[in-house]
Amino acid sequence: MAETITLRKVTKRFSGNTILDNITLDIPAGSVTVILGPSGSGKSTLLRCINHLEKLDGGTILIGGELVGYRQKGQALHELGSREIALQRSRIGMVFQQFNLFSHRTVLQNIIDAPMLVKKLSRQQATSKARLLLRQVGLAERENDWPQQLSGGQQQRVAIARALAMDPAVLLFDEPTSALDPELVGEVLQVIKTLAHSGITMVIVTHEIGFAREVADNVVFMEEGKIVAAGPAHSVLDDPQNHRVRHFLATVL
Repeated sequence: MAETITLRKVTKRFSGNTILDNITLDIPAGSVTVILGPSGSGKSTLLRCINHLEKLDGGTILIGGELVGYRQKGQALHELGSREIALQRSRIGMVFQQFNLFSHRTVLQNIIDAPMLVKKLSRQQATSKARLLLRQVGLAERENDWPQQLSGGQQQRVAIARALAMDPAVLLFDEPTSALDPELVGEVLQVIKTLAHSGITMVIVTHEIGFAREVADNVVFMEEGKIVAAGPAHSVLDDPQNHRVRHFLATVL
């Protein structure tokens, strides 16, 4: 079941530098939100905060009304224990730039390990589900291969199947095609397109503007850790009111 994502005054600093500056954003359940912006604008850090790979220096993030990474007692926030955080993350799928597959595990093993460990599925249940997902991403015949036998595009499609195996309510994509050769980008984007509007709340950081036009319900444009434009995809991309958005689109199109 899809969940809303609610960010309120989210702030993150590294070594005294403010990377996320008071970010407030509502992402509707089941929607596809694309985050655009120049390098260093805080896009990837924002994703990593949503699944608590980065701790916040201020503000709150809620998924389905539940605080991510913290428990509130009175006015104070206390970080959850590692087991509780792991349980929360099981509902938040993430697909990274660099695939992050385990090289010593086959394609199938990469997909079934987490559902067996975290969701307590039997090997048979996890394997059956993994095979369905491999068919979905066009890799049914590669289940016994090692990651290093696959192209970058194929590895990324396995990574997507692995994220889906946990039945996430939210799915985050951190520039999923940036590490791929240009001719392999399309196969990964096609898989993501088929997932759009499948009922999962999706947040995608990408530079692929044409893809954003096709799949996004909403577009968020970030610069220097702030949201400078946000709204329906057609208004942000086709009729940008902000001059920084216009300049960015002119340079990447």
